[in-house]
Amino acid sequence: MSMAVVGLVAGMALGFAGYFGGFGAFLLVAALGAIGFVVGRFLDGDLEPGDFFRPRGRPGDRDRDRDRSRDRDRDRGRDR
Repeated sequence: MSMAVVGLVAGMALGFAGYFGGFGAFLLVAALGAIGFVVGRFLDGDLEPGDFFRPRGRPGDRDRDRDRSRDRDRDRGRDR
């Protein structure tokens, strides 16, 4: 399913929630959709819990993080 179709379905769901349930339902559907998106990214292996809880470091730490990400992708068979 393309991202355009996913966006269309999400927009329609938010539209129906806003029309029939009001603004509160609109916010609830949007929040649950965002949570579902993050959980889906975790299950696909695109995110790790450390991505959210890692403290901000020095500028040199970004190189190490990039290398770690590249190694993780290589281990999964996805070369960049």
